[in-house]
Amino acid sequence: MNTYKSGDVVVYGAEGVCIITGITEKKFGNEMVSYYVLEKVDKKDSLTYVPANNERSLSKMRHVLAKDEFITLFKDDTQLLEWIEKDRDRQKAFKDIILFGNSREIVSLIKTIHFRDQELRKAGKKLHLCDERVFKDAEKIIKEEKTCLLNGAGVNVEKYYLSGYPDDNSVTKFLFM
Repeated sequence: MNTYKSGDVVVYGAEGVCIITGITEKKFGNEMVSYYVLEKVDKKDSLTYVPANNERSLSKMRHVLAKDEFITLFKDDTQLLEWIEKDRDRQKAFKDIILFGNSREIVSLIKTIHFRDQELRKAGKKLHLCDERVFKDAEKIIKEEKTCLLNGAGVNVEKYYLSGYPDDNSVTKFLFM
């Protein structure tokens, strides 16, 4: 189980990158409960309270990757996920990745939806609207994490390409725009 402290930068499910601004206690029923107070990095007026004793809520929270770990995500051959044909089952699986997945799983999700979209376009079809939303949510999380880590760090991330895919670095480009 991860231990968090005030000042830690974390990713909290679909909320994205947040800073733990404190740990507070609030009365819940007849007992006092400790909460992590999260502030979104892009919305300073938005606070999220995460109960420190709730394993499910805590499982949505993870530390932001170190720079070298993040860059490795794009150097490694991240596997595509198996496409789930049944919409409802696919949306459930995708939502679980957004809420509880680590960076590698989220990048796999982005790649999977991106390449599915390319396949559909070649066939003259469009990606399902729900898949587009999941794609945007996943992209937002990874871009926020990238911005947090690489902004001003002098790292040229454009040189890191997604390996194992035919002459297509468009996924890399959108992740680093």
